[in-house]
Amino acid sequence: MDLNRRTAIAAGLGVAAAAAAPPTAHPRSTAAGPQPLHAETPTATNIPTTRDPRASQGRYLSLLTTAEPPHPIGWYATFRVQALHPGPYTLTAVATAPVETPHTEATASYLQLSVNNAPFTDLARSQPHWYESPPAWGDLSVLDLGTVGLRRGDNTLTFRVTEPTVLDDTVAYALSLDRITLRPTRSASPALREASVLRHRAPQPARLHLALDRPAPRPVPVRYTVTDYFGHRATGGRTTIPAGTTTTTVTLPAGLPPGHYRVTAEANRHPLTTAFARLPIAAAPVPDSTNPFGVNLWATSLLPPSRLPEFASAIRDMGAAWIRDGQSWPAAEPAPGTYDTAHHDRTTRALRAHGLAVLDVLSPAPEWAMTDASLPLPADLRHAYRYARRLAAARPEALQLSNEPDVDTTFGTGDAHAAFVKAAALGVRDAADRPPLVVLPGFAQSGPFQDLVLANDVVRYADVWAFHGYPDPTEEGEPTVPGASEEQHALARRHRAPVPLWMTECGAFLPARPGRDLTYAQQRRQARYLVRSFVEGLAAGNARQFWFAAPPLHDDGVYFGLFDRDFAPLPAYSAFAALTSLLGAAHPVGPAGRLPAGAHGFVFDNGRGELVTVVWAQRPVHIGTSVAYDVMGRRLPGGTVAVSLDPVYLVTPGARTTVATASPARSTLSPAEHIVLSQRYPARNAAPGKQDGDAPPPYGYRLGRRTRMTVDVYNFGAEARYVTVEAGAMSDGWSVRTDGDARVRVAAGGRVGVGFTVRAGRATRRRADVRLTFRARLDDHVADRPEVPPSVALVHLK
Repeated sequence: MDLNRRTAIAAGLGVAAAAAAPPTAHPRSTAAGPQPLHAETPTATNIPTTRDPRASQGRYLSLLTTAEPPHPIGWYATFRVQALHPGPYTLTAVATAPVETPHTEATASYLQLSVNNAPFTDLARSQPHWYESPPAWGDLSVLDLGTVGLRRGDNTLTFRVTEPTVLDDTVAYALSLDRITLRPTRSASPALREASVLRHRAPQPARLHLALDRPAPRPVPVRYTVTDYFGHRATGGRTTIPAGTTTTTVTLPAGLPPGHYRVTAEANRHPLTTAFARLPIAAAPVPDSTNPFGVNLWATSLLPPSRLPEFASAIRDMGAAWIRDGQSWPAAEPAPGTYDTAHHDRTTRALRAHGLAVLDVLSPAPEWAMTDASLPLPADLRHAYRYARRLAAARPEALQLSNEPDVDTTFGTGDAHAAFVKAAALGVRDAADRPPLVVLPGFAQSGPFQDLVLANDVVRYADVWAFHGYPDPTEEGEPTVPGASEEQHALARRHRAPVPLWMTECGAFLPARPGRDLTYAQQRRQARYLVRSFVEGLAAGNARQFWFAAPPLHDDGVYFGLFDRDFAPLPAYSAFAALTSLLGAAHPVGPAGRLPAGAHGFVFDNGRGELVTVVWAQRPVHIGTSVAYDVMGRRLPGGTVAVSLDPVYLVTPGARTTVATASPARSTLSPAEHIVLSQRYPARNAAPGKQDGDAPPPYGYRLGRRTRMTVDVYNFGAEARYVTVEAGAMSDGWSVRTDGDARVRVAAGGRVGVGFTVRAGRATRRRADVRLTFRARLDDHVADRPEVPPSVALVHLK
C-alpha cells in the first residue's frame, strides 16, 4: 500500500518559509499571510518525490521501501522556516496517518521530529488522535502533530522515519507528506503544556510534574486540585514555576490511598486536566500459570512502537499476566514459504521482557493463498499448517486459530473453518516438543456457525475453548453483563469438552466524542462494568479472561481502552489493578449468600488464605464486615460499609481451595487425526454471506438438483496413508454417490481429492438446510484408532 504524505511548511501569521532552491520560486512570507513551503524543496532529504495533480504544487514526498534506513539519520527530510516571533506554534500536516481512519485503510510509519537540531522526539499520539483526523485528499488526512517551539529567525524542522509499519502484504518504511503548516498559538503568555504524575505504587510518594509551553519571563503561579474517583477533593495547593524556566515538581501528600485521581492545574487562566493511578501495595505474587487476567493489545494497529516498553510495564503493574495480540498473515508471509515475522517478534520479546505471556491470533490468509470460493481461508490447507507451525516455532504461550469467524461478511462456512482449524492446530502441535497451547477461534456469539464448527469434532485438536462476550450496544445506562459465559460452559458440557474456557474478549461499548475524552460518568461506568464482567465471568468458570482493549481505541463511534487519548489512565485501569490485587488467583467458590435485597455478589479464594466476596447493588445497601476495600482498592473503615453500583470487596480468612494449576492434559493425536477432510464446492455453490453474523437461514452451500463436489483429503502425518472416504445418509430426499474410487493413497504432507455427486430428490424442499457428513478411515490395518474425524457441512436446494 502506498503511503501518501506530502510535506510543505506553511508559516502561520508571523512565520515565513525559506526554500532551499530556487530562492526565487518561494518568496518569504510577510505578516500579511502564510507562505507554504512544498515537500519537493527540503534543504536536505533522502526521500524521493512523486507527482500528483492533487498535491500542493503537484508534488509530494513519497517513501515506500523495505530497505533499512541509512544509519544514523534514517529516512529524513529537513526544512527551514523563518519565524518573525519566537514562541510555540501548532504544527499540522496533510499526510497519511499511522493508523487506519474512517476514510482510508492506508497507513504510514510513525514520525520523529527534531526542531533546530535538538534530539528527535516521537510523534507517538494515540490511535483516537490519528483516527479522528479529517480527510484531505486521496488517502491523506489533516494531521495534528502537536506544538513546537520556534526561535526568532532561522529554524529547522527535520522529520524522519526509523521504524517500519505493517502494510497490506509487507512490512516497510512508508511516508508521504504534502504540506505542513505552522501557526502561532493564541496564548500571549506561557501556558501549561503538561501536568503529570508518574504511575507509582503506594506508599511511594506521588510527584506532580508541571511544564510550560515556553520559558517564563517572570514567575508563573500555578494552582492545582487533586480529586479522587468519587469526586472528593484529595489535596490541592499552589506552586510557582520560576522565571526563565519551564518546569517544577510538587510532592503530593504521602497519605493518598490507592486509586484513580484527576488533577486540574491552572496557570495564567489556562487550565489543564490529567489523571494518574496510585497502585495498591504489592500483594503476594500469583503464579502466571494461575493468573486469570489478560488484556487485548493489538500493538501493530493501536500502539506506537516507542510506547511499547512503558505500556507493557503499565499492564504488568496493573496485575495482568496475559496479552492477546496478533500479526498480519499477508505481511508475515508475502509469498508462499517466504516469512518475515521480525517486526512482530520484537513486540513479543518486549512483552515477555515485562513478564507477560502472549496469546497470538491468526489473521485471515493472504490473497495469494485464497480463491473466490475459499475466502477468507487458504484454498490449500497446507498453507495454514505451515504458517501455524512457523508461528508456533516462535514459542508464544498460546496460539488462537482465528478471531470472530462467525461475524464477518464473507461466504465462509463452519465446516470449512473447522477444517482450517484442524490443519492449523496440527501445525502448532508439530512445531516443537512443547508447543504453544492451541486455542479455538474466539466466537463472537453462539449460533449455527459455531455449532457447525463443533460438529466437525474440532475440540479434540485444541487445548482451550474460546469465546467473546459483550453487552448489548443499544442498552442505555449501566451495561448488563451478557450470559455468554454460562451459555458457552453449557455448550462445552454438551460436547463433553475436556478443556478450559477462555473469554478472549470482553468490554463495554462507550459512545465516543471526536476530539474529546469520555465523560467522567462514562469513565466510572466503564470501571464498574470491568469489575462486574470479570467477576461474573470468572465465577461462571472462565479459566482466563481478556479485556478489550488496553490501549486507547476509537472505532466507528465507540471508545474502548483503559487509557485516555493522551495515555493517561482511566478509572478502569485502577479498578483493574484493585481487582487483580485483591482477587489474586481468583478461584471461584460460589455465589455470595445472605446479602441484602438487591445486592449481588460472588466469593473467590485468592490463593493467599483469604476469601474475597465482591458485591454490588443497584441501590445503596449496607453490609457489616471487618475488612473491606472499595472499587479502587482503598481500605474502608470496619463495621458497616455502603454498597452501590461501585463494587466493594469483603475479605475474610479462608481455607485455600485445592485447584489444579497445571496446563490441560494434552493427548497425542493419532495417525487418523492427522487426516483432515474438507468439502470443496464450486464458487457458484457458495453459501449465503454471513452479514456480520446477522444473516437469516439457510446457511449452507446452495446446490442445484445435481451438484458435483470434491472432498479434499489432507495427510499431515509423517507417512503415506490409504484412506477410504464415504458419505453419510442424508435427509429430505438427498442422496450422495462417489464419482470414482473412494479409496485413495495420500502421501505424507499431500492432498488428494475424491469426487462425489450430490442429488436432490423430487420432494426435496428448497432453502432448507440439511447436514452432509463425510467420514473416512485408514486402511493401513496398523492404526489403533482408524476413524478419521468427520467433515460436516450444511447444504440446501437453492
